[in-house]
Amino acid sequence: MKLAVFFPGIGYHCDKPLLYYSRKLVQECGYKKTITLSYSYDGGNIRGNEEKMQQVFEILYAQAEKSLSAIDFNKYDEILFISKSVGTIIASAYAEKHNLKCRQILYTPLEYTYDYKHDNAIAFIGTSDPWSIVPEVQELSQKQKVPIYVYENTNHSLETEDTLENLKILQDVMLKTREYLIKR
Repeated sequence: MKLAVFFPGIGYHCDKPLLYYSRKLVQECGYKKTITLSYSYDGGNIRGNEEKMQQVFEILYAQAEKSLSAIDFNKYDEILFISKSVGTIIASAYAEKHNLKCRQILYTPLEYTYDYKHDNAIAFIGTSDPWSIVPEVQELSQKQKVPIYVYENTNHSLETEDTLENLKILQDVMLKTREYLIKR
């Protein structure tokens, strides 16, 4: 049996395009059980504030731990974590802390995501992502041998000002996501 767990960002919940459509894809690819996490945080803007970022990580990580505490990961043949933004840090930390052998899809990972080891993952980022120093994230990804797909002029949601262009980008991201899902 296959399990997929979705770790959203703070303002990017599981019904936003990247996580919504990837959830549809995993279901098509035989993941019978999907879990979508949600976090609550109302502490305002944290971008650029290292101390606040750490506090937020700890708060959200504790919420993820609580949400996943009843899951028996041992009963699954395959585990997949799909994450977005700060969720990429939480998913990576959770997998490492619980010594889970899982595949990971990292949508717009942050630098701290790579403080944790990734044995089988792919990543996606935009060159205009204000939450990351994109060349640094690319380098960290390459050091861990995590393929990273970079989208020109896209923001932290992998979007531009052009809606039709956004649909093309989303389609490309989902095609690459699907390729990763069906690859063993």
